[in-house]
Amino acid sequence: MEQANPLRPDGESKGGVLAHLERLETQVSRSRKQSEELQSVQAQEGALGTKIHKLRHLRDELRAAVRHRRGSVKARIANVEPNRTVEVNEQEALEEKLENVKAVLQAYHFTGLSGKLTSRGVCVCISTAFEGNLLASYFVDLVIQKPLRIHHHSVPVFIPLEEIAAKYLQTNIQHFLFSLCEYLNAYSGRKYQADRLQSDFAALLTGPLQRNPLCNLLSFTYKLDPGGQSFPFCARLLYKDLTATLPTDVTVTCQGEEALSTSWEEQRASHETLFCTKPLHQVFASFARREKLDGSGLLIDCFHCTGNTSEK
Repeated sequence: MEQANPLRPDGESKGGVLAHLERLETQVSRSRKQSEELQSVQAQEGALGTKIHKLRHLRDELRAAVRHRRGSVKARIANVEPNRTVEVNEQEALEEKLENVKAVLQAYHFTGLSGKLTSRGVCVCISTAFEGNLLASYFVDLVIQKPLRIHHHSVPVFIPLEEIAAKYLQTNIQHFLFSLCEYLNAYSGRKYQADRLQSDFAALLTGPLQRNPLCNLLSFTYKLDPGGQSFPFCARLLYKDLTATLPTDVTVTCQGEEALSTSWEEQRASHETLFCTKPLHQVFASFARREKLDGSGLLIDCFHCTGNTSEK
């Protein structure tokens, strides 16, 4: 008579239960993950819906305020002589310009333009940025009257504000603000690059960085191997386009006997191309990485040479 093996069927039963439990846990984990993703999407949709509701509410309030003001003007002119019609038309034109300014500020708030109403008109704030970094902010206080005029501002004196205002302020307030934003953002971007060069890559500079207040003319000398004996490069960057953050004219020279070699001429030409196509601090970041790689390679070569000598 054969002896029964009670462990085999029981083991198979336990194995089946464990596998089933693992499948259930996987399904629960997958369901929980899908539920969390759905809740995240719903939360984002809710936040966007709230923001849209607030913006619409603000738009309705501004429209109501304009309608109320127009109604007041019409009520006041009911008893005015016919020869005052021209003044009323001018008042309505100014109110229309004020409404246009407010519409521009609402539409482009997230691009760096914002503002608030004042007793004279509107005060516009222009926040500059470069490569995602928030930089300086400037304001322009506009008086809404005929003609439109700038009451006060914090724009640097070397920014052609008067020239921009003469071109666009009376005819296209939106173009005036966007043009001014271009100049200020470009200036802040150039200044940011020069500041980063001085603060982060001073070890590669062999002399002071020379720049004018507008930061559209930079000159400096640098070496790719600060501890070496190579001759330094001399660079001159000119930004003819004051709305650009990359130079239009670049000149890189190298003095000394090494400047006559073909390799140094190729290196000089490659530097000019880099300065024309990349922000200044990014170019020097690539120089610094190259120097680290060259230094690491030199250490490895020395180690190998030492190892070979010891073996001999």
